[in-house]
Amino acid sequence: MDVASKRLRRLPTYMLGTLRQRTLERRREGADVIDLGMGNPDLRTPQPVIDKLCEAAQDVRNHRYSQSKGVYNLRREIAWHYERRFDVHLDPEHEAVAVIGTKEGLCLLALGVIDDGDVAIIPDPTYPIHMYSIVTAGGSVISVPLREENDFVPDLAKIVQDIYPKPKLLVLSFPHNPTGAVVDLAFFEEVIHYARRHGILVVHDLAYADLAYDGYVAPSILQVQGAKDIAVEFYSLSKSHSMAGWRIGFAVGNRDILSALSRIKSYYDYGIFAPVQIAAIMALRTEEHILKETVDTYRTRRDVLVESLGRIGWEIPSPKATIFAWAPIPEAHREAGSMAFATKMLEEADVCVSPGVGFGAHGEGFVRIALVENENRIRQAVRQMKRVLDP
Repeated sequence: MDVASKRLRRLPTYMLGTLRQRTLERRREGADVIDLGMGNPDLRTPQPVIDKLCEAAQDVRNHRYSQSKGVYNLRREIAWHYERRFDVHLDPEHEAVAVIGTKEGLCLLALGVIDDGDVAIIPDPTYPIHMYSIVTAGGSVISVPLREENDFVPDLAKIVQDIYPKPKLLVLSFPHNPTGAVVDLAFFEEVIHYARRHGILVVHDLAYADLAYDGYVAPSILQVQGAKDIAVEFYSLSKSHSMAGWRIGFAVGNRDILSALSRIKSYYDYGIFAPVQIAAIMALRTEEHILKETVDTYRTRRDVLVESLGRIGWEIPSPKATIFAWAPIPEAHREAGSMAFATKMLEEADVCVSPGVGFGAHGEGFVRIALVENENRIRQAVRQMKRVLDP
């Protein structure tokens, strides 16, 4: 009996999930698979955040239903964080919503603003939920290719001319997952100017704001004058504070878009467990030296990966941000495709990497390698990769 909805049937097989399942199977078979596929941080959440969670969990009052859009003190804290970090003023009552992770927030936002047939512009490759949140909401996607020769940054001038009906939404994410591409504030100024001219709403996913290297500083799109008139931004604690499993993030910016998100959320959930929200306040107050240690750890891992691969003849770019390397598949293996290459790595080298095609058709020819193991394991992974690369 086919019980799947039309909405579910619109979704293709999730390639990244397929490899993840095979990784688990290989481990059950006794293989010591080094998983560099999923961006699943292995670092410890800062101790003050853990301590605050434990303290808050002892208060029986915190075990009741919370607020769907987040308690006021947390929303005020993210507003203060944006003031300190980006010099952006936010009204915590109307311009900030806590979400159960950015993934949930993006999906519910799409349900709140996308009608059947609405068009969204999505870069390709991209983090899959950027595209599939629109699909599950009944919308249509226009893909904009991100090309290596353009440093994986979209050419806005070429997007709208021939699109009908007019797009309602543009989704961006810089620093970019999976390519690691970065932009400056001038790019966001161009985005806002472009979107205002064409009457398009903008959603920016700033998941990797704090994980930048070599002097690069990631801007917020809300730093652009007038951005709050048409844009919202998602900010996450998952990677910067190693809180992926805690499932907490934020949507900030345009109050009308956030009102739609808040309203749809009120039908779906009762909010995040209150002790997690209280601990998130502590996370947003994390001392700079603790965050610097996290950044330094990922930068060291990046350098080890890039240098180790170079020594076995696989030259890849060194990303300026995120916890990923976007690696062009060596020429001898490119024709088979990224899924076949990633599968070969898993089966023959016991190393899991993500196929580029899992992030969109224009991701073909690449694999994404996550920096979620320590330096010794990364070196070991590269030694095992050499089995596949050597003729």
